[in-house]
Amino acid sequence: MWRQMRQQWLHGFLDVCLLSLLAERRDYGRGLAERLVEAGFDEVPGGTLYPALLRLEKQGLVRTEKEASTSGPPRKYYELTELGRTGVRERRHAWEHFKTAMDAVVVSPLDAEEVGT
Repeated sequence: MWRQMRQQWLHGFLDVCLLSLLAERRDYGRGLAERLVEAGFDEVPGGTLYPALLRLEKQGLVRTEKEASTSGPPRKYYELTELGRTGVRERRHAWEHFKTAMDAVVVSPLDAEEVGT
């Protein structure tokens, strides 16, 4: 059940996750997917990942550049634009507010005591 919930939540927050990863460094699609897995998410299918990247590109938050690859066809790398850098800061700020509100509603005082012990 946790796995299904985590995937549903990721769909809602995939944009901010991708922008945050790209704030660290530019990357190609498969690299971003691997970094999400390393962070603890399940594999993000290409049918979810690439439309999200395209959406961010259309919004002007990321730009792409193709580079030759030694292991196959050219790779399409994604990197933040200046608008994307502003966007990631705004989304991180919004996430902190949302997280605080969620914690206020979801985490009961009993849960907080258990976490603290």
